[in-house]
Amino acid sequence: MKFSYKILLVTIVVMAVALGSGGYFFVNYVFDTSLTREVGQAMDESSILSFAFETAALNVPSKYGVLQDTTVEQIGSNLERGGQGVRLLRLSDEEKNILYASEGFAEDTNFLSQIEAQTRIYQIIQQGEHYYVQTGMVIHALDRILYLETMKDVTEVFAERTQGFAVYRRLTLFMLLSASVIMLFISHWLTKPIRLLTKATRKMTDGDYSYRAEVISHDEMGQLTSDFNQMANALEENIHTLEDEVRAREDFIAAFSHELKTPLTAIIGYADLLRSRKVDEEKMFLSANYIYTEGKRLETMAFRLLDIIVTKRYEIERQSMDVSVFFQYLRDMYQEQKDIRIHIRYDSGRVRAEGNLIKTVLLNLVDNACKASEEGGIVEINGRRCENGYLFRVRDYGVGIPEEELQKITEAFYMVDKSRSRSRNGAGLGLALCVEILRLHDSELVIESTLGEGSCISFFLPDEEGAKHAEEED
Repeated sequence: MKFSYKILLVTIVVMAVALGSGGYFFVNYVFDTSLTREVGQAMDESSILSFAFETAALNVPSKYGVLQDTTVEQIGSNLERGGQGVRLLRLSDEEKNILYASEGFAEDTNFLSQIEAQTRIYQIIQQGEHYYVQTGMVIHALDRILYLETMKDVTEVFAERTQGFAVYRRLTLFMLLSASVIMLFISHWLTKPIRLLTKATRKMTDGDYSYRAEVISHDEMGQLTSDFNQMANALEENIHTLEDEVRAREDFIAAFSHELKTPLTAIIGYADLLRSRKVDEEKMFLSANYIYTEGKRLETMAFRLLDIIVTKRYEIERQSMDVSVFFQYLRDMYQEQKDIRIHIRYDSGRVRAEGNLIKTVLLNLVDNACKASEEGGIVEINGRRCENGYLFRVRDYGVGIPEEELQKITEAFYMVDKSRSRSRNGAGLGLALCVEILRLHDSELVIESTLGEGSCISFFLPDEEGAKHAEEED
C-alpha cells in the first residue's frame, strides 16, 4: 500500500473514531438533559396532583367522618380529566390495594411496594413503543394514608435521541467522505517529496548519477531531499573517481603490456639469432648490445615501478637539510655529461625533507630535460629561496610538450615522444614517481612548456618553520 493511502486510511480511522465517540457522547448528553428535565417536570406535576388531591379531600362534606373509597375514586377521576395532555395516575390505600387507576396504567405493582413515607421516587418504564416516567409518593388525606402514582409519556425524548443518532450518522458519513477527498489531495501533496526521492533513486539505479531530486519545501522533507542530493553528489564524485581509477588501471596494464612487448620481442629475436646461426663478430656485438640495452630498459622500468609502489605506501621522516646537498649531488652526477651542458645556480637555504627521495625527484627531472634536449643543448637547474620555503626549478630548451599533453605526462608509461624516450632507455615512469614523492612532502609538480621552445618543471618545499606549521595543521 502506498504511503499516501496509509496516511489517508489512518486519518479516516482516527476521524471515524473521534466523530463516532464525540457524536455518541453529545447525543446522549442532550438526551440525559432532556430526560432529567422531563423527570423534574413529572415530579413537580406529581406534587401538584398530591396538593390538589389533599385540597379536594378537605372539601368533602363533614357528614362523612372517613374518606370513602368511592370519594377517592371520584377525586382521582376528576384529577385525571382536569389535567392537560396525557396524564395517567393510580391511587392505592394503606394496604396498597388499588382504588383508582387510569386506563392504560401499568399493571405491575412492584414499584408501588417501593414507596415509603416521606419519600418521592421515580422510574423509567417502557410499554410497547412508549416510554414513561413513573412517579410515586405518599398522600395524607384526612385520616387516611394513600399512595399516588403518575405516568408521564416521554416517548418524544427517546425518539429525539434515536433521530439524533440517525442524523449524526449521516453527518458523520458525509464528513468522512468529504474529509477523505480532502485528505487524498493533502496526502498526495505531503508525499510528493517522497515520490521525487523515489524517482531519483530509480534514476540512479539505472545509472543516471547526475539526476537530482527537486526540493519543493523547506521542512523536514525538504531537508531530507537536500541531504539526499548532497549524498548523490558525493556518490557521483566517488563513482567518477572509481571509474577514473579503473580506467587508469586498464590504461596502465595496456601500456605496461605494450612496453614489455617491444623489448622482449627484440631480446628474443636477437637471442634466437645468436643461438640458431653463426654470425660474424660485428653482428654478434650489435645483437648482444641490443639485448643488453633492452634488458637495461626493462630493469629500469621494473625498478621505477617498484619505487612507485613502495612510495605510495611510504611514510617519510623529514629532516632539516641544506639545499647545497642536492645541487652538489646533481653536479657530481652530471659532471661527465658531454652531450648536454648543465648550468646549476642556487640560493642558500634549508628545507625539511627526506633527502634521498628529493634527490630522486631532481634526478628524474634533469634526466627528462636531457632526453628532451638536442645534442649540445642547455639544461638549467635553479634554486631560489622564497618566503616560507624553497623553489626548485629544472628548465630545458628542447622539443617542448603540446598543451593537450600536459595533463597526461605524469601518468605511468605515458611518453610524449615514444621513439625518443625508448631510444634513450625511457619508460614513462619518472614523472609518475616524482608525483608520488612530492605528495609525501605535501607538494606538487608545476609544469610549464611551449612546443618547440622547451619546458620548465618546478616544485616548492617549505623551510623549517613552514614545514613545522604544516605538520601541526595535519
